[in-house]
Amino acid sequence: MTSLFSRVVRAVKQLSSEVVVGAQCGSAVLRGAHVFTPGIIASPKYMKTGDVVSVFSDLEGKCTRGATSFQGKTAFVGNGVSEVERSSIFCSDKPAKGVGIRMVEPLYWSPSFDGVLPNLAFLQNLPSVVVGHVLGPRPGERILDMCAAPGGKTCHIAAIMGDQGEVVALDRIRNKIDRIRQNAQMLHLRSVKVYCFNSTQAVSSDPALQTEGPPFPPESFDRVLLDAPCSGLGQRPNMACTWSLKEICSYQPLQRNLFHAAVRLLKKGGVLVYSTCTVTLAENEEQVAWALKTFPCLTLQPQEPHIGGEGMPGAGLAPEQLRLLQRFSPELTWDQTQTTAPLHCRADKDTIGFFIAKFLKN
Repeated sequence: MTSLFSRVVRAVKQLSSEVVVGAQCGSAVLRGAHVFTPGIIASPKYMKTGDVVSVFSDLEGKCTRGATSFQGKTAFVGNGVSEVERSSIFCSDKPAKGVGIRMVEPLYWSPSFDGVLPNLAFLQNLPSVVVGHVLGPRPGERILDMCAAPGGKTCHIAAIMGDQGEVVALDRIRNKIDRIRQNAQMLHLRSVKVYCFNSTQAVSSDPALQTEGPPFPPESFDRVLLDAPCSGLGQRPNMACTWSLKEICSYQPLQRNLFHAAVRLLKKGGVLVYSTCTVTLAENEEQVAWALKTFPCLTLQPQEPHIGGEGMPGAGLAPEQLRLLQRFSPELTWDQTQTTAPLHCRADKDTIGFFIAKFLKN
């Protein structure tokens, strides 16, 4: 919902009393959150409950925890009212928790949807919603979500199917699996089955082996969503990126291993959707070009809806192939914030960075 709500920018006066929070906390504030106590790194020496303070995000992670001031590189995110005293943050024997600063004048007015209609609605960024519709699940089908946590796309797929059929959700991290289950239960979805499993190993070496959970025999699924682990460079707001070039480049081999499993698990005539929340050519268009060359059974398909921009040149794909891809750009100019153009006319320029490719297995 970044596209709808975080574009209201206000002139907020900075105060002399300053609190410094971590970059992750600062990003959450820009999305509409209050400052939770664990996110506070520095505060005024005599800060008391009820004090009005300006909140700054530490962009380089150089602020010392417990400091009373900081002269490093920061970004102003708004003003709030302290809910705690300084001593309860840094001098208490018990771990600090709960809201530390209640934001009353955030720089970006982005309403919080925490706890709003929890059994009926699940908040997602626009491209994440588009992915489910591009996959096109139908009632009665068996769908695989290979990298499912936290489960937003899994639940959306089940909802599109009318909760009729089976949506298998895999993730290799156990505490993330619990989150998928919680979200499915909260939305009363019975068709979702969740397993803690490494999707690169999800194809059974014994095709005759029939089990309910993974690994699965080849050609077990009507549609597969590979929302792959990626460098995440399309996420916004993003206060800081501490990843090295080596870390960013490490995702392409993993994505290709997942691709191998996805193609084997997909039935002939089935649909595979590949998506990422990053903007690099290597993780997006280059992966599409590699997949088309590696798997002759795959062909690119038109996407519906197609409200993003087309693919980026440079990976050897033909112009007509680039038009079948969908790329959402996180860049935003001030002029674009002032436009009155309908959402669908600016959707590829006012959201998180995202990429979608749709394949048919012939």
